[in-house]
Amino acid sequence: MQPSTHEELLNLVKNLSEAKAPSGFEEESIAVAREFAASFAEAEEDHVRNLFLRPRNFSGTKPVFMLDAHGDEVGMMVQAIKPNGTLRFLTLGNWTPNTLPSSKVWVRNRFGRYIPGIIAAPPVHFLTEAERNRPADPASLVIDIGASSREEAENVYGVAMGEPVVSAVDFSYDEEHDRMIGKGFDCRVGCAAMLETLRRLSDEELPVDLCGVMSAQEEVGERGATVAVQEVRPAVAIAFEGCPADDTFTEPYMTQTALGKGPMIRFMDRSMIANPRFMRDTIELAERLGIPLQTSVRSGGGNNGAVINLVEKGVPVIVVGVPVRYIHSHYGFASLADVRAAADLACAVVREMTPEKLASF
Repeated sequence: MQPSTHEELLNLVKNLSEAKAPSGFEEESIAVAREFAASFAEAEEDHVRNLFLRPRNFSGTKPVFMLDAHGDEVGMMVQAIKPNGTLRFLTLGNWTPNTLPSSKVWVRNRFGRYIPGIIAAPPVHFLTEAERNRPADPASLVIDIGASSREEAENVYGVAMGEPVVSAVDFSYDEEHDRMIGKGFDCRVGCAAMLETLRRLSDEELPVDLCGVMSAQEEVGERGATVAVQEVRPAVAIAFEGCPADDTFTEPYMTQTALGKGPMIRFMDRSMIANPRFMRDTIELAERLGIPLQTSVRSGGGNNGAVINLVEKGVPVIVVGVPVRYIHSHYGFASLADVRAAADLACAVVREMTPEKLASF
């Protein structure tokens, strides 16, 4: 199929970003993906809310190329309701702690409706000097939904233990500079690139069978991918990500993931070393086709590729990351051109993944 138009791809990212889908509660992001893929892929879900998308050209007779992108985002869960009506919470995934206080969030109540709340920050007037200089500790924070007692929070607002909480952020786009602002870009921009890749390749004769997976619960330990890879049994894979951009806080010589410079593939992070032959082949392919590409070596971070990489006899995996400034906080910057370039790269890799090339990895 033809690539999505600018407006179609932008609308996909917007809908994915605004979906309220923290780890374990991926229903809304799955619904966006189902709608986008309805015309070109068969959709199936499992019990942990992994979404499997098999395009109409899936034959069942070729090596399976898995395209993974996780459908969850960092969020929170209500742990308890205090006597004054504020909510204790635990984080789902790793947050940058100092970004939490004074932020607006959506709290789902037991009726399935999201209500507004604020992560409370005591006014500076009530803080000691030591408290003013102390880093934020998520364990000491609470969410205020406006209630004045536990009974009111439960019976009027309908809040209960175990309900999810997500950032209250509206998506916006600066057309002139190609800058998107929104929440959950880790990994919703990766999801958009994965879905766009599936769409473009869904009616082509390919050397492999594609299976797209919007996996669950990556932010709490790659749990969905651990299950999904047993179903897909891939011969080769790409793990799409919304990866942390480093161009605003590192020295120029160390900048490896800049916004607007194309997708990033990483040689290693703390969770995996990417297949070096797959990496080299992808770099050479991008250079030959003129696709912008960045490479990185990371001491931290992790991704679903680490799980996929270790099944069967070892699956060749690369991570294709769309740069995002300030991930694991409420807001992020990303470039739509980087999303499109990530799909360009993935399409090229899939089209050239012959059995001979796969064997060489």
